Amino acid sequence: MYEQDPSQSSGGKEGSLQDHSVGRFSIHLNAGKLDEKAHLRDSIRMTRSLKDHLNRETLPSPDNYHPHLLTIGSRATLDELHLGEVYEQKDDHSEAEIVAAGFKFGWVQGVFIRCLLNIWGVMLFLRLSWVVGQAGILQAILIVLLATAVTIFTALSMSAISTNGQIKGGGTYYMISRTLGPEFGGAIGIIFAFANSMGIALHTVGFCEALSDMLKEYFDIEIVDGGLNDIRIIGSITLVVLGAIVAIGMEWEAKAQLLFMGILIVALANFIVGSIMGPTSDDELSKGFIGYNLEIITTNFEPDYRVTNGLEQSFFTVFAIFFPAATGILAGANISGDLRNPSEAIPKGTILAIITTSFSYILFAIIAGATTLRDATGDPANYTVNGTVSEYMKTCENETCEWGLQNSYQVMTLVSAFGPLNYAGCFAATLSSALACFVSAPKIFQALCNDKIFPYLHFFGKGYGKNQEPLRAYALAFAIALACILIAELNTIAPLITNCYLASYGLVNLSTFHVDLFKPVGWRPTFRYYNKWLSLLGFSLSLAAMFLCSWPTALVTSALVFTFFFIVKYRKPDVNWGSSTQVQVYKAALSSVQQFSTIDEHIKTYTPQILVMTGLPNMRPSLVDFAYLFCKNNSLMICGDILKERQSHKQRTERTQRSLHWLRAHKTKSFYSLMDNISFPNGVGAMLQATGVGKMKPNILLLGYQSEWKTSKNSEIDEYFAAINTALEMHIAVTILRVEEGLDYTGIIRDFDIKDLVKEKPIKEGIDNPTFENSRESDDTATFPTFDTTESIESQGSEIKGETKFPSPKESAADKKKRMKKSRIVFKDPQGNELPDEVQNNICRFRMKQKRGTIDVWWLYDDGGLSMLLPHILTSRSNWAKSKLRVFCLADDNEEQLTKQKSMRLLLEKFRIPVSDVVVIHDMTHPPSKQTKTWFDNLTSEFVRKDDDPSNADSNIPVIKESELLAQKHKTFNFMRLRELLLQNSLDANLVVMTLPISQKGIVSGPLYMCWLETLTASMPPFLLVRGNHTSVLTFHS
Repeated sequence: MYEQDPSQSSGGKEGSLQDHSVGRFSIHLNAGKLDEKAHLRDSIRMTRSLKDHLNRETLPSPDNYHPHLLTIGSRATLDELHLGEVYEQKDDHSEAEIVAAGFKFGWVQGVFIRCLLNIWGVMLFLRLSWVVGQAGILQAILIVLLATAVTIFTALSMSAISTNGQIKGGGTYYMISRTLGPEFGGAIGIIFAFANSMGIALHTVGFCEALSDMLKEYFDIEIVDGGLNDIRIIGSITLVVLGAIVAIGMEWEAKAQLLFMGILIVALANFIVGSIMGPTSDDELSKGFIGYNLEIITTNFEPDYRVTNGLEQSFFTVFAIFFPAATGILAGANISGDLRNPSEAIPKGTILAIITTSFSYILFAIIAGATTLRDATGDPANYTVNGTVSEYMKTCENETCEWGLQNSYQVMTLVSAFGPLNYAGCFAATLSSALACFVSAPKIFQALCNDKIFPYLHFFGKGYGKNQEPLRAYALAFAIALACILIAELNTIAPLITNCYLASYGLVNLSTFHVDLFKPVGWRPTFRYYNKWLSLLGFSLSLAAMFLCSWPTALVTSALVFTFFFIVKYRKPDVNWGSSTQVQVYKAALSSVQQFSTIDEHIKTYTPQILVMTGLPNMRPSLVDFAYLFCKNNSLMICGDILKERQSHKQRTERTQRSLHWLRAHKTKSFYSLMDNISFPNGVGAMLQATGVGKMKPNILLLGYQSEWKTSKNSEIDEYFAAINTALEMHIAVTILRVEEGLDYTGIIRDFDIKDLVKEKPIKEGIDNPTFENSRESDDTATFPTFDTTESIESQGSEIKGETKFPSPKESAADKKKRMKKSRIVFKDPQGNELPDEVQNNICRFRMKQKRGTIDVWWLYDDGGLSMLLPHILTSRSNWAKSKLRVFCLADDNEEQLTKQKSMRLLLEKFRIPVSDVVVIHDMTHPPSKQTKTWFDNLTSEFVRKDDDPSNADSNIPVIKESELLAQKHKTFNFMRLRELLLQNSLDANLVVMTLPISQKGIVSGPLYMCWLETLTASMPPFLLVRGNHTSVLTFHS
């Protein structure tokens, strides 16, 4: 970017140099030195484009933050800037979100008018007068205000959520699911979509009632019976027409809504004008329309609850019937995907609509109560112009009255200046509300289906055309609405919808309260006029209203919500929406860890927190399964992975994601920790220090046995041995697991593949499991002696007798096959072929039910009790329930064997650890047999070197110096003797647990230590070596 001026030379004269001062900094130039070095003082900057200036940097852009538009290359990565790596631009947009590019609404037409039409629905024209008749003017106003309180609190909460980021299609479902998570979102999405489908029927039935009454009044026409059957016929036909309108597209539906709005405003004005004009005929007077009258106001001010349809009415039963009138507040939010700017349109349009309609409802309730009698006969002979209200009321004491606020649903038509125009308004209100519900229900259901929270529902989520119209969801809504229309009873349908809407409103309020209570950093709504305590009050009012309106229906609704909630929770859909429940989990976990860190440790609260060195967990599944037996629903487990080579960020991320996905698919609740560019012992030490937080960190290190140590380099053995010493130096318990077939299945089982993650290249075969054809090494089984376990310890004396064969299994082949098959996960080889049954069983051995047998615990030395605690935890697992503990302990020859046995039993009883038997070993100090010594010599023959042997410097093979072997002779004899006792007693155990031998640091080499471990564990059942940190983990006290 900088070019040197060719007219100037770096070798200019000294006299041409000057001192320059800039601000408070003075730069004194030495001419002689400047002539000798490159400099920029005479350079000039050439004009370049901004793109050249940016180089690989990118400017802030909305595209860089859109989750569906973000691709590699849209924003420079750290690897590109720091390491110079170059990524190709992605061309595959197959998974990009399908965005509807059709007609979009503003806040007036999309929200305000839509909410007005939906709120001014069937209840305004057909039930508001009845509400006034039952509840009286005062309580009718209270009912309206209570409904308004619920809706205004909900609107404020909804406004806060809708202005906290971009809102997509799905309305209420989208807001709740993205705030509270998929569990509550999915539950309420189903309920709310169903409620809107029933809302279609509610408003359609209201339209049918009005049309049926008009046909009777003006044309004296009945289709069948003038009752329910007429409503069913008219309703079915109307539903087909409405379905055709919404199926054509949102533009036609919007035009129809504007037409309905105009008719509705004229009809409402017609009602107000008619109330001022008063009755214009004796017929209107006889039907209860008196005009404004103080006596009527006084009489109708108090409630007069009566029995309707066999039900004694009360404040809350009337509220339940009226409340659907207020449910239209979500009409705009439900089509959020069709709004130009949902975050602006939803708050503005919804709140203004609530204020407008609430005022109108109160006004119309007062007008109805101030102008119309509760009861009227409809016979003009009973009413005169000069009569009083008291006289009019007495006429219904001795005969049945079919008119008035209590008896007729056509009071608004009666009061209106021009009756037919009121019918037109009623038709407009009911049909517009039905249309709004017909649009909302499929849109909500489409969003729910596309999120794939529930199985088998994605069929209904398919969109058609430029607006992605959910035609299949329309068909489903049509079917539900038709079923409800066949009920044909408005008062029956309304309470069902009320509970569903109240549940939705309650969860909207709960969402805002929950997210504002925990205040995640991403919670930044631009709408400020909300309060979390008002949201909590809105939730409480919604919940209370549900049960006060109809507690059986509320119980059913609540049961449905929680049923769907637990279905989603059980399925664990693979979605991450950054919900407030995640923030709650994080803050609760943080608070718990901080609180736990301040509590002193106690023996009774000790739990094994295990760092298990698995490498890639999917390549050592049996080691993972074994560690999880101790940690499942109990304590912390971390799978550790150490790599000597440095990994890029991309490689680390892919390896971590692959491991975590495998653990999740394997139903193992474990963390995964990766360290690269570090040696194995240093990595183990770093993990033990760095993993975890507070007291939630590993206290046990679990290693897989290095079964291929005999062919490993001396340095590899030393690293393994150093890792053990590192953990012990840190006072971390060490456990080592060995199974005869090995634990590492790298190259044997297929690598775990995850969608959207790059597969790593096949790795060479595992170092401790090079083959799986033979379950035991042929060269070892030829020399390893095995013994018949029928001989007792006492009868053996100092020599070992027995046949070199394994005992026959005690369970039948059929029982073994059944036990092995249960709970087994199918593994395949790298070519995709299923592995043989024998290999499958070996891999899943710790996931299956164990045969009836024993866990032999050789509690040789007191390490704090961990050697006893771990096998006890195993027996508490269902798969190991048939394995009983059998404890072996040491005693001197001259010590009373029975006394030692009783003492050990008493100790275990105090620890509350049940055991099946206690075996006392009194001849541990006897010398090993010649046969065992020969076996050990064969084991070490290739490794033992004279101290001055030049090959000692060769690190490619294990080396044991003669001086070391002789110096450790007595310990080696102890391990040989232990081997004899193990083969004699524990060859048929399900698991052998023994105290891990340790040696003083710097005294024993890695190869000799591995010879000791080989001596103990070779040709044995699964073997666990345990060494606690010599701090008590068992206690007598309760």
